[in-house]
Amino acid sequence: MNKQGKFNGMLLMLALMLVSMGIGGLWNKVPIIKQFSHLILDPTAGSLLNLNVSIGMILIAGIISLATSLVQKYTMDHERMKNLKAEQKRLQEEMKKYKDHPQKLVELNKEFMKTFSELWDVSLRPAFYTIIPIILFFRWFNDYFASNPVKIFGVLSWFWAYLIFAIFFSMIFRKLLKLP
Repeated sequence: MNKQGKFNGMLLMLALMLVSMGIGGLWNKVPIIKQFSHLILDPTAGSLLNLNVSIGMILIAGIISLATSLVQKYTMDHERMKNLKAEQKRLQEEMKKYKDHPQKLVELNKEFMKTFSELWDVSLRPAFYTIIPIILFFRWFNDYFASNPVKIFGVLSWFWAYLIFAIFFSMIFRKLLKLP
């Protein structure tokens, strides 16, 4: 990969981080962001949580995990990802062989870092499509649970419940969709 490709990947990541921080920081200062999110999420996700907060959170985490997994499946170059991971594995094995040869190790490490950078760029693409909706959901969750302070299953805050269920569902969907 050329230096321009690496630079573009890092610029994209920086832009995503800035936009995400902007949305989070402007939530209460720019009413349209908050109003639009509530307009969409109150009758949908809010209805699920109002019926049963624990089951609603499970369903919401499952739906978001499915959506992000589908985005990942259809926006990522899986063949390139597979090849880059195989190349990294090969390089790691070579590095073990040449651990007593510093010059060769430096050369192999350079190749490894190059494949790492390319892998980063390939895996970053789905984040471009999912980070803003997830930030909006998190801000909405914060508003919802500030006005309805309950614990999921009587013990978990909304954040921990979402995180646990999202990881669980993501593992399932990654296997079902054969994601790397």
